[in-house]
Amino acid sequence: MKELKVTPIKKGTVIDHIPPCMALKVLHVLKIPEATSSAVSVAMNVKSKMGKKDIVKIENKELDKREVNKISLIAPKATINIIRNYEVVEKHRVQLPDEIVGIVKCSNPTCISNFREPVESRFIVVNKDPPHIKCYYCERDTEDIAERII
Repeated sequence: MKELKVTPIKKGTVIDHIPPCMALKVLHVLKIPEATSSAVSVAMNVKSKMGKKDIVKIENKELDKREVNKISLIAPKATINIIRNYEVVEKHRVQLPDEIVGIVKCSNPTCISNFREPVESRFIVVNKDPPHIKCYYCERDTEDIAERII
């Protein structure tokens, strides 16, 4: 017997295959609910073929590349579904780029990217899954990535 736990959306974005109990971090890095007045649905610990997962649905919003890159740092196997007129018109898995610019703050307080210099933070991706990044300027590894996303 199938049952519908979350209602479909007419237009917006569905972020699927988020690791269990990580949906709230996804909402945090996307600055939701502050960044949107649209309805947001969250399903956590939902059974799937591969175990459990979280799902986030955001009505009337399509994520930009920067937002997708933020998600890839904390949910590297997530999929993004673009919904229009209740249909999935685009579906793709997030991909962590080789370099992260302006999204994560360096954990080194003396790093040049943390001063008032006009230098944007920049990280080299050492490993994509699980995500492991290193500051381009001071070469410090960043462990608590989700907490350092700007």
